[in-house]
Parts: sequence; C-alpha cells; structure tokens
Amino acid sequence: MLRSLSAAVSGLRNQQTRMDVIGNNVSNVNTVAFKAGRVTFKEGFAQLVESASRPIDGIGGTNPMEVGLGSQIGSIDTMFTQGNLETTGKNTDLAIQGNSFFVVKKGNESFYTRAGNFQRDGDGTLVSGVNGFRVQGRMATNGKLSDAVSDIKIPALLTAPATATTKVTMSGNVDASALAFDKGTAATLDPLDPAQRALPQNANSFKDTSITVYDSLGTKHELKMVMWKTGANTWDWKVDDTGMDISAAGVTEVAGTHPITFATDGSVDTTATPAVPQISFTPNSGAADVTISLDLGSGLNGLSQFAGSSSAVMRDQDGYTNGTLQAFTIDASGTIVGGFTNGGDADSRTVAAGGLQ
Repeated sequence: MLRSLSAAVSGLRNQQTRMDVIGNNVSNVNTVAFKAGRVTFKEGFAQLVESASRPIDGIGGTNPMEVGLGSQIGSIDTMFTQGNLETTGKNTDLAIQGNSFFVVKKGNESFYTRAGNFQRDGDGTLVSGVNGFRVQGRMATNGKLSDAVSDIKIPALLTAPATATTKVTMSGNVDASALAFDKGTAATLDPLDPAQRALPQNANSFKDTSITVYDSLGTKHELKMVMWKTGANTWDWKVDDTGMDISAAGVTEVAGTHPITFATDGSVDTTATPAVPQISFTPNSGAADVTISLDLGSGLNGLSQFAGSSSAVMRDQDGYTNGTLQAFTIDASGTIVGGFTNGGDADSRTVAAGGLQ
C-alpha cells in the first residue's frame, strides 16, 4: 500500500513541476525575448520481483516481473523557436530572426541574449535597458568598419571629418548643331572674353557650368568651367578661376589642351579623346593642395553631343565639409548608419555594425 501511494505521489510532484513551468510561461508572456519552457517525463526506478528465464526443454522463456516505483522529470527544455516580431517605434529596439544572439559585456565577461531592448547611456554607449550590459560590435572610422569587436558607441556629437574633392563627374548634352567658337577680330581665342561670347555666331558655341568642391579643411570653392566647340564633333574646356580663394598661381590644368571628341552616336569617343587631365589648385585656407580628376561618364549616361540646347553640367563631386551626427538608423543587417549635418555623400555614413557575433 505504501509503495503504491509513493508511486502516485511522485506523479503528483512531477505534475506540480510541470504546472510551475506552465505558470512561469504565462507570467512571462510580455517579457522581451522570453523563451517558453517544456517539461518531459520518464519512468522512475522499477523493483524486480522475478527475473526473466530462458527457454529450456520445450518450455518457452518468461519475461521479468517488475513493479514501477513512479515517474521522474526527464527534462525541462527551453523552446528556442522564433518569436513574434513587433514594431516599437524606437530605433534602438532590435530583434533577431534566426539562430543568433546579441553579445553584451559586463566588464570582461561576455553574455549572450536574444533581448534587443537597447538604449544609449550618457556616454552614447549602446547598452541593455535591463541591466546596463554593453552591446558588442564593430566600430567604424570614416565609414569603414574595423575588424576589432568592442563596445558600440554612438556619441551625440559624433563628427564626420571633411574630405577634399578628388573627382567631379560630368553629364548632359552639348549642342551638335552649334558653330565652332569664333574669336572674331580678337588676336587670341578666349571663350571667357565677354566680347567674343557676345558675337552672334557664338550664341550656342559655349556652355558654362559650375559646382562646389571642397578642400581638406572643408572650405568650399566654386569650380567654374566653360566648354566651347572647336570643330565637328570636337569640344574643349578650361577652368575659370575668377573669384576663387586660392593662391596666385591659380588653377593648373595638367597636360595642357584637352579636347573632347564625340563619336557619331553622340557619346564620347574614348579612343580619340585623350585621358582627361586633372585640375589642381592651392587653397588660401591652409588646406592641402586639391587635385581633381574629371569623369566624363560612360556611354550616353555621361557627357553627350546631340543637336539641341546644351545642358552639360558638372553634376557630382565626392568631397564634403565636416558635420556632426544628426540621426541614426539600424538596418536589417545590424549596420548602424548615421545621418550627418554636412549633407552630400557624407550624409549617410556607417557608424558601427554589431551585436551579432
């Protein structure tokens, strides 16, 4: 009687454990990244009453006789199934889809978690909102991620340094039906000479374009250029350095003349057009010398020549002034991208990537 009661009680105790786990699951229904538990059971010890026997002299063998002594807890498993994702509207709240963990640190100890309810502390460090452990990842310098894993920091006054312009890209059309630029009665052809530009035959024979470029200290310089037609399918250009805050030497156009030859389909004839030279000047701001290469584009997406109004422009350049962090977002790959106040190509720049190691 006592043995049967003991077996039954063991089952009740195990069921109590199962109810405890279910209760814990229910109580954590709103806990971020909580994983539910599951209880499995196994048979307890059995008491052997009679051993098994083997077949002998035409008599078959018999099974052993055992009396079960109740049940035991087999395991309490954590169910690592994908949880439901939800939007919170907070850009530092993250979630992982797949078999990964966020890595956080307390001092020199590393911990792993699926809870992505992070926030920035007073130093701009990304930390767990529950315990203050620091989120780990790879920091970026000037938009390039380092290989080292460290604390992720997003300081409020994070600065993007200035970068000098090294390339200017051109696009648009020059008028194929225009006449070659005529110097008139002047001794020397000069497409910047107001008198020559005012000649009726030169009305469509030149095109002015400009773009703001930057030196290494982030100082702006207005780079102005004029293009003029020199013959059938051939144009030339020069820089107008009037008003530029640069040294008295002015702008140096390396390699002298630089005709641009167009093919019969209106695109730049790369076989007949010499390598486009570089433009160099020394800013008065104390910055390093600026050297800029002109990119005429490729095919009809770059500079072209068709009959009609001239629309050629210097459309893009790769320099920018310094700026401070204005906002940031975290994309689906875990990359933190900052928006800076300087705009241009630096307006969107990688700050860090991580939490997933």
